[in-house]
Amino acid sequence: MRFAVKTNIVDIIPYFIVTLIMVASLLTSSWAVEKDIFTITDFEDRQVEIPTQINRVVTISDGLIEGVMTCLGQAEKIVGIGSACLPKIWAYDIPSSTGAAHEYREGMNPVFFLNPFLADLPLVSQFGSGINFEAIAKLAPDLIIVRTGSCSLSASKDILAKNIRLLGSLGAPLVVLHGPNTFDRPDIGSLSREIELIGAVFQKQKRAKEVADFLLASVNAIKARTADIPLDKQKQVLMLGLSPTARENGGAGHVKGEKTVQTYLLNEFAHAKNAFSGTGAWNILNAEQIIGLDPDLIVLVTAWGYHPPEELYDAPYYKNLRHLRAVKNKAVTALPWTPCNCEKRLEYPIDVMVMARAAYPERFADIDLCDWLHQFYMAVYGVSRDTATRLVSCQWMDWACKGDNK
Repeated sequence: MRFAVKTNIVDIIPYFIVTLIMVASLLTSSWAVEKDIFTITDFEDRQVEIPTQINRVVTISDGLIEGVMTCLGQAEKIVGIGSACLPKIWAYDIPSSTGAAHEYREGMNPVFFLNPFLADLPLVSQFGSGINFEAIAKLAPDLIIVRTGSCSLSASKDILAKNIRLLGSLGAPLVVLHGPNTFDRPDIGSLSREIELIGAVFQKQKRAKEVADFLLASVNAIKARTADIPLDKQKQVLMLGLSPTARENGGAGHVKGEKTVQTYLLNEFAHAKNAFSGTGAWNILNAEQIIGLDPDLIVLVTAWGYHPPEELYDAPYYKNLRHLRAVKNKAVTALPWTPCNCEKRLEYPIDVMVMARAAYPERFADIDLCDWLHQFYMAVYGVSRDTATRLVSCQWMDWACKGDNK
């Protein structure tokens, strides 16, 4: 009997070994699967499983996602984009009272200059046309990243929820970001979180934090120069878009109001006041309403086109605004060319610097704006000074490198 038991044990040893190998193999396989994915929480508070190997990414934003991916060295993984403003070169002829035009050429999003291959990618979404879900599915992405508040994703909450649900049904992991203007109280901290979340998705947390921290440090340095200006001494600033769409609708331009990220930046970092007390980002005002505001400074923003000070000073269709105090005093400046500027992007510190410097030039007399811009682009995108010079031109900021503007 003992002999029989011994024989049986000997007989089953090979099977036992095989079983151990199989169990070990299964455990190893399971561990490998666990290792090949990780989980992040997006702005919708969704737990999203991200593959460690990402090669095909579809993005829907006006440049923030693509810009951060450029900073992280991941832009070449983009296979589809969601903004017609990204792969485009712009030109404008601003009319003058003499008949000669003020010419602006080769304007573009800095992301496109740094990634010209974007022109060859399929457009899966654009303002006014919705999202092409079939086109996204055909691209077989490893990952989809979208940003609500972008021009292509700025619809009502119900439509946005439906679009997010449909995007999530395509099979690829979906990461949803929310731009600052989608919050009831916009602030730039949410943009920093967007940058760092993208960094986590691509496992480039250190570089992403460096970029986010640099942007915050840039605006905080501006804030330190203006923080002691008393409320009664703060300049009244009108953020005006000389929009042809506004003119077609009987107005003189679009005006940025309260509860927008633009006003938040103006108040919090430049320590100036918005001359317009209404709310919202796209208020159409007529000439009489603008004249009634009588701001100390006019900041021209991108609004259905680029608008330099010359347009307000010289274009025949703005003759009725020539008597504005800011126009008479040449207290008009322009923010960088920012096509599809529904939300702020990586260049937001430039906006703050331009506004603060124009409002309080004496406090920035030691700042060479041209050099500051070069240093900014070099730090954010990790490019050479020559490339930074080209980026200055892309955003039509060359005026900052001429004469007294420096």
